[in-house]
Amino acid sequence: MKVLKLLVLTLMLFSVAFAQNKKQSTKKGTPAPVVLKTQADSISYAIGQNIYGSLKDPLIQINLDVLIASLKDAAVEKPLFPQEKTIQILTELNTKMQERQAAVQKAAEEKKKAEMAPMIEKNKKEGTAFLEENKKKEGVVTTASGLQYKILSKGTGEVSPKATDKVKVHYKGTLLDGKVFDSSYERNQPAEFPLNQVIKGWTEGLQLMHVGDKFQFFIPYELAYGEMGRGETIPPATVLTFEVELLDIVK
Repeated sequence: MKVLKLLVLTLMLFSVAFAQNKKQSTKKGTPAPVVLKTQADSISYAIGQNIYGSLKDPLIQINLDVLIASLKDAAVEKPLFPQEKTIQILTELNTKMQERQAAVQKAAEEKKKAEMAPMIEKNKKEGTAFLEENKKKEGVVTTASGLQYKILSKGTGEVSPKATDKVKVHYKGTLLDGKVFDSSYERNQPAEFPLNQVIKGWTEGLQLMHVGDKFQFFIPYELAYGEMGRGETIPPATVLTFEVELLDIVK
């Protein structure tokens, strides 16, 4: 819980500063100015500035007078409320900050989606047209989910992976325009991954294969990276084509 850790660290720093300033006070109730004599002093001061800067948040609203009073209470072990309530308050604050962050992220995603709407619709139409024509081609099989595949070559294996298995594969991924966006062949390094941690089209498609088989997959965007795509590599709402060779089921 980042907020809790940050606040605890801040309290520790203020505690040290309070203890030192108490010793260095020139008169009652007035702390002496901080004097930075060494590199360690400068680092300490910089850390304090950085932490306090990170606490400038509308949801936190640090009251330094109350904070210092709390440090004094902690020093004599006479807090206003027990540790359980302290944790409860900070946990609630952390929850509010997480909810706010989620709302900000959702708003950003919706804005991006609105900006990309024309491209999304264009790619959807092109993808639908491609899949409609492709399913008519010889050797292409369409599953209930909409995944299309074609057997390029059969191996000698008799075992198919389960969704919970880890597989070893060679593959090449292309967009509809033929652009290669990923290839283990080019890296000369087979890939290994749990089958339930990849896109849905792969999870389904690999289970149709036996070790040694080589398939071609035509994956609708719903079974790939969705309407938003993936970064600069995968455009939004894009049908993906893969050539996949199942090398092994990793034990």
